[in-house]
Amino acid sequence: MRYGQLVMGPAGCGKSTYCSNMVKHCEVLKRTVQVINLDPAAEHFDYPVFADIRELIHIDDAMEDDALHFGPNGGLIFCMEYLMQNLDWLEEQLDEIEDDYILFDLPGQIELYTHIPAMRQLVERLQQWNFRLCGVFLLDAQFLIEPSKFVSGMMTALSAMVSLEVPHVNVMSKLDLLSKKDKKGLERYLDPDLHSLLGEEFDDAKFGHRFKALNHALASMVDDYGLVRFLPLDPTDEDSVNDVLAQVDTAIQYGEDMEHREQRDPEEPDEPEMDSGID
Repeated sequence: MRYGQLVMGPAGCGKSTYCSNMVKHCEVLKRTVQVINLDPAAEHFDYPVFADIRELIHIDDAMEDDALHFGPNGGLIFCMEYLMQNLDWLEEQLDEIEDDYILFDLPGQIELYTHIPAMRQLVERLQQWNFRLCGVFLLDAQFLIEPSKFVSGMMTALSAMVSLEVPHVNVMSKLDLLSKKDKKGLERYLDPDLHSLLGEEFDDAKFGHRFKALNHALASMVDDYGLVRFLPLDPTDEDSVNDVLAQVDTAIQYGEDMEHREQRDPEEPDEPEMDSGID
């Protein structure tokens, strides 16, 4: 069995920084993880990359091709669809990795996780290759501390969760960049009352009754089923990083097989079978 984190989120949310922090944190824990970059638009990394999709295709290949003439968004979608047609390349890279824990640093285009099937196809193929996967969806804390933006981010995370159908952990990243004032008000977004947040943003005096029923239904769906919650991540706090890692490990049951094997001493002889006395 192999294990993987699908590191997702919009551009600039801190995906590559998250991978870097996880690699460093696992080194402290004497755990080895490898990172595979699947973002064809990535520019640089501050962590070792075991495999890089840019060796297969780069976004510039799609944007500069005279026959394609793609912009950044179309080029990124083209690159990911090209990867789906050439998954033997990814399989070859994975076969060379001896460690069983992989971070997949994914592109930051939201459409890939909402209504384009490429990421879902990737998940299905990785599962066929014996991976237990957890989606880690990052959103910048500076973006999430306003009610309307928080609700928007929450629905984006929910859309990705529904689309990929794997265990899912939502992370509020870059807490270290928040001001002291914003940090004090952070609790209401970590355990949100969505009815209250939507009531503040879309009050009757400002919007009338146009959005009231929609907001009520939206808040009820998220609150009643506990669909979306965010874990705070401060990269400067080892305990914070460890809390996120522990949550992901639990979601994919990492280490449980090892613990089960260790419960019984392999040198211990099997217990003799008892004679039932029945002929």
